[in-house]
Amino acid sequence: MKKLGLIGGVGPESTIPYYKGILYGVKARKETPYLPPLTIESLSCYEVIRMSNEGDTEGLTAYLLAGVRNLAAAGAEVGALACNTGHMVFDVLQKASPIPLVSIVDVTCAEAVREGYQKVGLLGTAVTMETDFFKKPFREVGIEVVSPDAEECAYIEDHIVNELEVGIVNEDTAVHILKVVERMVSEQKIEAIVLGCTELPLLFEGRKVPVPLLDTMKIHIDALINTILEE
Repeated sequence: MKKLGLIGGVGPESTIPYYKGILYGVKARKETPYLPPLTIESLSCYEVIRMSNEGDTEGLTAYLLAGVRNLAAAGAEVGALACNTGHMVFDVLQKASPIPLVSIVDVTCAEAVREGYQKVGLLGTAVTMETDFFKKPFREVGIEVVSPDAEECAYIEDHIVNELEVGIVNEDTAVHILKVVERMVSEQKIEAIVLGCTELPLLFEGRKVPVPLLDTMKIHIDALINTILEE
């Protein structure tokens, strides 16, 4: 069994379900009263978003790498980032990392392949929706990824940063973003929607959505449980 190191705080509202999901997920698989060792290095979502929006990939890589090195120093044998936005520098980070890292993008892409999707919509921060780091792995396996329009992207980014990152779930925001999804289904013919921000599930909980959700946080947690339990 491997010890996991998790970069959390990016943001706090998703770090909590990551922690509980991983621990109790391992316990359920083991079917014994056991909880695995886990170290969390808490960084700031605001720094990650600021550097990603500024295109400061060197600064973002250095910031995340320092956290990963702390995890390795604490005995972690494998690591992960509990966010999507930070994965814009994942390839460079992985090469410099002292421990292997499990990509949220790669495991979500693999899930989309298993489900047989050919076209999916993507919600997340502006960088996640508007740049290519998330879309490229999907494109390489023949899955088209489409984003909302510019005005919708700006709305989603604003409400992620100013509401969801601090645990505010606003009914008007949920209704508005659900309408964005409905438009994408009707006009862009998406078959599923990728929740490409680990706080977005807060908005969709208990709501009827016209297409299946690819919840990157849940998919990532399942993959991390598998990794921890690998011999």
